[in-house]
Amino acid sequence: MAISFCGNDIGKNAYSVDDGVLANGCFVDALNLVPHVFLLFITFPILFIGWGSQSSKVQIHHNTWLHFPGHNLRWILTFTLLFVHVCEIAEGIVSNTQMESNHLHLFMPALMGFIAATTSVVYYHNIETANFPKLLLALFIYWILAFITKMIKLWKFAEASLGVRELRFCITAVLVVLYGLLMAVEINVIRVRKYVFFANPQRVKPPEDLQDLGVRFLQPFVNLLSKATYWWMNPLIIGAHKRPIELKKIGKLPIAMRALTNYIRLKDSYEEQRHKTEDPEKSPSIWKSMYRAFGGPILLSSTFRYMADLLGFAGPLCISGIVEHLHNSTEIDRTNKTANMTFGVYFMSSTELLQNTSVLAVLLFLALVLQRTFLQASYYVTIETGINLRGALLAMIYNKILRLSTSNMSMGEMTLGQINNLVAIETNQLMWFLFLCPNLWAMPVQIIMGVILLYYLLGHSALIGAGVILLLAPVQYLIATKLADTQKSTLDYSTDRLKKTTEILKGIKLLKLYAWENIFCDRVEETRGKELTSLKTFALYTSMSIFMNAAIPIAAVLATFVTHAYIEEVRLSPARAFASLALFHILVTPLFLLSTVVRFAVKALVSVQKLSEFLQSDEIGDDSWRNGEMSMSLEVGKKYKYHGDTKAINRKGRYRMDNYEQPMRRQLRPTETEDVAVQVNDGFFTWGSNLSTLTDINIRIPTGQLTMIVGQVGCGKSSLLLAMLGEMQTISGKVYWSNKNRYSVAYAAQKSWLLNATVEENITFGSPFNKQRYKAVIDACSLQPDIDLLPFGDQTEIGERGINLSGGQRQRICVARALYQNTNIVFLDDPFSALDIHLSDHLMQEGILKFLQDDKRTVVLVTHKLQYLIHADWIIAMKDGSVLREGTLKDIQTHDVELYEHWKTLMNRQDQELEKETEMESQTTLERKTLRRAFYSREAKNHIDDEDEEEEVEEDDDDNMSTTTSRRSKIQWKMCCRYLSSGGFLMVFLMVSSKLAKHSVMVAIDYWLAAWTSSNPHNQSLADSFLNATNYTQNNDTQIAQHRSYVPVFIILCGAAIVLCLITSLTVEFLGVAAATNLHHNLLNKIIHAPIRFFDVTPLGQILNRFSADTNIIDQHIPPTLESLTRSTLLCLSAIGVIAFITPAFLIALVPLAVAFYFIQKYFRVASKDLQDLDDSTQLPLLCHFSETAEGLTTIRAFRHEARFKQRMLELTDTNNTAYLFLSAANRWLEVRTDYLGAVIVLTAAVAAIWSTSQSGLVGLGLTYALTVTNYLNWVVRNLADLEVQMAAVKKVNSFLSTESENYEGSMDVSQVPEDWPQHGEIKIHDLCVRYDTMLKPVLKHVNAHINPGQKVGICGRTGSGKSSLSLAFFNMVDVFEGKIVIDGIDICKLPLQTLRSRLSIILQDPVLFSGSIRLNLDPERTCTDDRLWEALEIAQLKNMVKALPGGLDAVVTEGGENFSVGQRQLFCLARAFVRKSSILIMDEATASIDMATENILQKVVMTAFADRTVVTIAHLVSSILEAEQVLVFSSGTLVESDSAPNLLAQENSLFSILVRTHK
Repeated sequence: MAISFCGNDIGKNAYSVDDGVLANGCFVDALNLVPHVFLLFITFPILFIGWGSQSSKVQIHHNTWLHFPGHNLRWILTFTLLFVHVCEIAEGIVSNTQMESNHLHLFMPALMGFIAATTSVVYYHNIETANFPKLLLALFIYWILAFITKMIKLWKFAEASLGVRELRFCITAVLVVLYGLLMAVEINVIRVRKYVFFANPQRVKPPEDLQDLGVRFLQPFVNLLSKATYWWMNPLIIGAHKRPIELKKIGKLPIAMRALTNYIRLKDSYEEQRHKTEDPEKSPSIWKSMYRAFGGPILLSSTFRYMADLLGFAGPLCISGIVEHLHNSTEIDRTNKTANMTFGVYFMSSTELLQNTSVLAVLLFLALVLQRTFLQASYYVTIETGINLRGALLAMIYNKILRLSTSNMSMGEMTLGQINNLVAIETNQLMWFLFLCPNLWAMPVQIIMGVILLYYLLGHSALIGAGVILLLAPVQYLIATKLADTQKSTLDYSTDRLKKTTEILKGIKLLKLYAWENIFCDRVEETRGKELTSLKTFALYTSMSIFMNAAIPIAAVLATFVTHAYIEEVRLSPARAFASLALFHILVTPLFLLSTVVRFAVKALVSVQKLSEFLQSDEIGDDSWRNGEMSMSLEVGKKYKYHGDTKAINRKGRYRMDNYEQPMRRQLRPTETEDVAVQVNDGFFTWGSNLSTLTDINIRIPTGQLTMIVGQVGCGKSSLLLAMLGEMQTISGKVYWSNKNRYSVAYAAQKSWLLNATVEENITFGSPFNKQRYKAVIDACSLQPDIDLLPFGDQTEIGERGINLSGGQRQRICVARALYQNTNIVFLDDPFSALDIHLSDHLMQEGILKFLQDDKRTVVLVTHKLQYLIHADWIIAMKDGSVLREGTLKDIQTHDVELYEHWKTLMNRQDQELEKETEMESQTTLERKTLRRAFYSREAKNHIDDEDEEEEVEEDDDDNMSTTTSRRSKIQWKMCCRYLSSGGFLMVFLMVSSKLAKHSVMVAIDYWLAAWTSSNPHNQSLADSFLNATNYTQNNDTQIAQHRSYVPVFIILCGAAIVLCLITSLTVEFLGVAAATNLHHNLLNKIIHAPIRFFDVTPLGQILNRFSADTNIIDQHIPPTLESLTRSTLLCLSAIGVIAFITPAFLIALVPLAVAFYFIQKYFRVASKDLQDLDDSTQLPLLCHFSETAEGLTTIRAFRHEARFKQRMLELTDTNNTAYLFLSAANRWLEVRTDYLGAVIVLTAAVAAIWSTSQSGLVGLGLTYALTVTNYLNWVVRNLADLEVQMAAVKKVNSFLSTESENYEGSMDVSQVPEDWPQHGEIKIHDLCVRYDTMLKPVLKHVNAHINPGQKVGICGRTGSGKSSLSLAFFNMVDVFEGKIVIDGIDICKLPLQTLRSRLSIILQDPVLFSGSIRLNLDPERTCTDDRLWEALEIAQLKNMVKALPGGLDAVVTEGGENFSVGQRQLFCLARAFVRKSSILIMDEATASIDMATENILQKVVMTAFADRTVVTIAHLVSSILEAEQVLVFSSGTLVESDSAPNLLAQENSLFSILVRTHK
């Protein structure tokens, strides 16, 4: 050993020190070993002792991230050092091969240096983790020693006049610089932390985010290596396999990434521009603000991107080098060697080193690893910045929403839809643009570099190939824009289709009762048809785009090589051919992406335009009393910025915002000094147009009293309240609030507004919970019975996404909210409108007169119910936007007799109503009934159907591993088969065969290229042919001819490949369209024909989700995913096949790689699915919060809760951003790992090729293929994960396809039913038993009755006695399991449903109108003449109103008939029943939502128009059936009494007379 360390060359004494010790090169090298050995000896014991004691890794979480100064620089320098050591080792080993005997000192010190450098960084990391800087002294000494020894070596080299030409000199010089820099870093740590040589070392605390244990996103805090490889994600991703990832697991965002921080950054740069510009009209540019706030990270990301792109070109160059030098081993004449001997050893130049194939293979590996690391870093930085930008924009939009003027919302300048688009679409567009924007400037550079390299390799013919690519790029751009357009039109159609579907589902009961479901189903199918046409265009363009992407490189390669064969003199060598092949592959990506990026840039411009318009729109006026509190929001910001007070959310309980206390306003009670709470003088107010809505308002609201505002509909009562709240624009005049009052007003709007929260949260609305008060409020609003019906009591979620409550229930919750708030003033805007008499009275007595008045609160009440005027302390009567009278009831009685009389007549009418309200079943009980029906049925359903999104209650997620694992089954292969079979077997067969053919042809092309370039004229030995390839000019005709003979086959293969590309891309896309068509068609038909019970049981939202989100995924997302998955999988497989075919040794290495790959994808898919679910589930509340806020603006502002809502918005945004960040970090985790695997594959392929003795052409082929694997491995996994998520949509749709349909056939043929059946309208009920579902108890038991033709029959009974069930039984909507109903001699159960339902008429209690025309609503079948329609309208008292509308019968009805009042809608339903001239009319409580006058009309109409028909009225107010010729009284499902009304009343103890008496 001792001998060979310095070599054992003959005739030289390697150990002579005659010229001085340092003149011996070997001694200098040995000296270089000293520092390395020193470091290893010192650090190993410390590391082992340290590791032993660190068994308690608990407290480590924080200290880990305490970086010493210069942390990143040190890691970068160490990595560079390691790389240089690798070069030094390589140089040493290659030089050693040139010597006679082994000289260990050429590479041994370098190897030790490598080990020492690795140790230094491990040691450093552990010291940093333990936060014990004193131990850094060891490193400091090491750097000094290493620096000195290397200096000596460099000095000796310089003395021997070696220069930059010799590689070893350069390496040594670089090492000296690196050691010097590391020394400087170490000195800097001493300077900052003062841990030695200073008396008081500096105490350091970890960053404040990490003092808060909630932060789990550690990317900003971990060391550089962990940052680059996402090592810190391992526990999360691997843990996901055992337990699903939940929100608590991903914790909070680091402060720098929170929406608030970024909002302040963006806001500051936005405001700064506003202050700088002289022109106040000019709006600040959002682009500039974005650049100022987020420019830095984007530049950093672009830098990473450039480095990655440049390193990307190392691949082709290394391949060309390896193939070229594979067989001409570097036999250089020995003569030349002695010249390079100094110190008795050989010095080589860098070109020599790069001619060694093994060195090239290692370089290729390192370049790939580095390139991939940089690329992922670049992606990560842009994504993080994009998420930060989105958070900032959302906060900006939200703050603007809170200040939008109400008129903007109501006058339609800013619709809810626009705001939702801003939140859901525009911010995401900008975020995506940020993700892609480094590409904008990186790609051109990449393309130019690629073309230059190609030119260098192939000469002029390369330009032709590049020309082909460049010419086809605009075509690609064109296709991309077309794609965007068709996507837009598809979106329009699908919104339209969704609207129609929603309407059908909301009115499904009516459609079934009228047998119109098929007509409306066809309307949907028609829209779907348009949507599918547009989808087909979309599919066509998508497949063209995929085709272009695959075909362009083939075309380019074809053009290049064929021209090369004919133009160039030089024959194509394998090295050049395969390097240029790899270059073409590199070039295609940027060109393909460029079209996407440009499209996104255009979209981003539009989005910014929309955003800036929105930010410039009108804001609400700043009245003086507002200013007191407006500064608060800014304080919040500052607080967070500086004190990092992150305790804002206390997860379990209610909100706790440290700076948001309810101002204490109840202290000022004992003496009410001011008698006026609010006063308006000479007020003229408007809703934005210049016409004043309210004119000349002079009113005062007395403190502590009950003020009522009355007047006709539309006279400006609600506007007056809003004007006082400052929501209207003041033209002139003043609103005065007494000082203590204008903190906050409890306000219940006319249109009830609920939060997506529990009932309790809706009522307390951010105030502290007080049990007694809460109970009192609930009793006053009689909410207890409703709450008892809800599945989780007052902890049930209600609101948009929760349980649908009826109008009255919603309204009472809003009133309860206003009562609960502890404010001096309460504004109630028509709180009785949706309530029935009983509830109204109760609310008036208990709530307003008792609860509020006892508390001496000032109440302003807008109402129509004049009977309450006697309770008012002060009355304001309005008419046409101005005040008619103001005063007490007495004042008005004396001064304005006329008005008083008018009121009196109205009051009498209302009192009579009260008399008549011997009411059977109030609207409330009815609402409760529907609620109950929805629930008890939902319970039954829940056993069957567990995949209901909203319902997943997470109570059972303790430790039941079995359920969690079953929830996360593997990809549902069954679903894949289901999807493919929906597409049709022919398409599937075509797709599979064309895919396989295409990939075989692609391999054949490259194989042919290898054979062609390696083809050997005159069978020279391979090595000679190589040496002669360049100076090979004798134009041997036969030889050229032979060379060109390969061209035709090449052309044919390329042509075949291009055609196959087209076929595959088309088949996949059209397979997708076929599957989408079938699935939607089946789904729609199943659901439309499902029994009515299905709709009671299944939440509407869930059904709609199938038609919106899931259908969209099936339409647009699955086909490209499927395409991409099959393509990347086949590419990887064909590549591995080719490599294994060329170098079978590669298969041995493949086994461990395959295992690693299997585990990576297994863990990633599970984690990715969880994170994706989290991202989706956190996005919904965020979007809902925005739309909620926009809807409830007036309420939020009246209550003064802006700060609380902002806080909530920031929390929701941060939660969603956390999920999204983790998702993208998980993607990076996967890509880094698969990329490194790919690099290892390339390395093994290269090494196997170098050691085997294959033909050089084939080696080039193998390496080119290995390079493509790195690009496609992660796509395989990503697509698998995506497909898994997307197949869930197919699964959900499929779960609905198994629904039972109603039996539409019946046992009679349609031809057997007389045309005019039922002629007379005689109904016989025999022993009828009815239930809603086979699993439920019967609701009607053994009912027998006989109704004569033309009789007017009333049906009554207590709630739940089965009245409505009887009406459904007439239509065969429920399960009649015994007995029968015979109408005019035909048993209705035998009739086809369509016939039965089309011959009877019914008026339901909820008036349902569909969007479209009035004609469509009266007669969708288009069977009646106009005269008949007008006649029907006339009977229903609507003729004049409809005549006045533009278009008459074709006048527009908006969605749900919102453009008519509820009463008018009910009258339309009456007209609808009349249009169908049926001899039986059933009225199911048709008068619930109509005022007195209209109801009288209705009664008259029914008496006259339907005089000769059978009318069955189901009464909730017994009064409405006192004239009936026959009354059927039900009690709990059985018929107890049946006689005429007077007869029944005559019997004292009959149930009917009891009902009438109890409700008097």
